[in-house]
Amino acid sequence: MRAGIGYDVHRLVCGRKLVLGGIVLPFEKGLLGHSDADVLVHAICDALLGAAGLGDIGIHFPDTDPNYKDISSLKLLTATCEMLKNRGYGINSIDSTIFAEKPSISPFRDRMRTEIANAAGIDEALVNIKATTTEGLGIIGKEEGIAAMCIALISSVRI
Repeated sequence: MRAGIGYDVHRLVCGRKLVLGGIVLPFEKGLLGHSDADVLVHAICDALLGAAGLGDIGIHFPDTDPNYKDISSLKLLTATCEMLKNRGYGINSIDSTIFAEKPSISPFRDRMRTEIANAAGIDEALVNIKATTTEGLGIIGKEEGIAAMCIALISSVRI
């Protein structure tokens, strides 16, 4: 069994869609980034890559590469999971937390779990998504950004 931790944060800006957990949420701002800036999926990718000892999302999908401009982060997750599979690893658990004052995550949590599980090729029961606020503190509390973190457990599987 191996464990990895992932964390990501992006600034909220006008003129972009808000993508979290692979779905577009109705909100007046979106996250700024080279890809779709899905902080939840980025944190999951980093946790999985870290657990496998494969570095981080920036190594494999650099923001300097035009191929990743505006790409769905779910595609990055699928590619990440393929890397793990090719090295003989399977996913045991994904436990994540979104840090945001707004919008409320609870109405979208089940759809996010479905999208993430489908992109990762795993059962939804292995994906957990929690959400919390920062009680008005910091850039998240001031609604200037959204962050996410994740812990992932992987293990060797027979191929």
